[in-house]
Amino acid sequence: RSDGFAGTRSPLQIGAELYGHAGVESDVEILRLMMQTLEATGVQNVYLDLGHVGIYRGLARQAGLSQAQETALFDALQRKAMPEVAELLASFAIPDVLAGMLLRLGELNGDTALEEARDVLKAADRPVQEALNYLQQMADQVARWLPQVPVHFDLAELRGYHFHTGVVFAAFVPGSGKEIARGGRYDEIGKIFGRARPATGFSTDLKTLMLLAEPADAPHNPGVFAPWDPDPALQERIARLRAEGRRVVCALPGQQGDAREMSCDQELIFDGSDWRLNPL
Repeated sequence: RSDGFAGTRSPLQIGAELYGHAGVESDVEILRLMMQTLEATGVQNVYLDLGHVGIYRGLARQAGLSQAQETALFDALQRKAMPEVAELLASFAIPDVLAGMLLRLGELNGDTALEEARDVLKAADRPVQEALNYLQQMADQVARWLPQVPVHFDLAELRGYHFHTGVVFAAFVPGSGKEIARGGRYDEIGKIFGRARPATGFSTDLKTLMLLAEPADAPHNPGVFAPWDPDPALQERIARLRAEGRRVVCALPGQQGDAREMSCDQELIFDGSDWRLNPL
């Protein structure tokens, strides 16, 4: 069954991972690779969502939430069910200042959300402040490397919360209700195998990109018709043409049809000394 991402039961997932570096630079490198992938497939008008799972995780720890409370609040925040969030916080019996920050967390989304978070979360502990600083560095780097890409923030977006450990990002296009690519940091990967390493990566679904891609004008690539002949000189010429991106069709013995039926408008002929291209 589809997990909801890309809406397909048989995804063709592509992406990249970068291991061994913990820092903004590697996160930005992966994010740039994600954007270059979307660009290469012809997807237009992409905008980014940035978040950081450490903000919610830090507030939950500061409030002393149990695992069950943290999970219930997480679920309500993901659904943006703010009345339910308020009810849950009232039942947790936590200090008002922490309840207020967790409640406002669900509202911290948009272009200026990171600036607003500085004031709304000023009473948060050091891990939350460090996460906000990291997210600011990430935004600054994105603005430098990808100045043409609009960036939004959603501090309550916790995609991959139980897997990711830091910054998370997703790419969207207008008219699509779901992200078309996503990624983020997941440090300590491989710990259960005895080798914990920092890591960051992204993934996307090739089928989704094909559906969203702008159709490109295919360059004219005239087919070349070649005889079936083991002559080394002919085989070398065919290999060279194919390496250049040319489409070469070999006339198999007994094959019906001619060069034009094979959408070829050139053919290889032997002029007595060499194989040369001849227009049909």
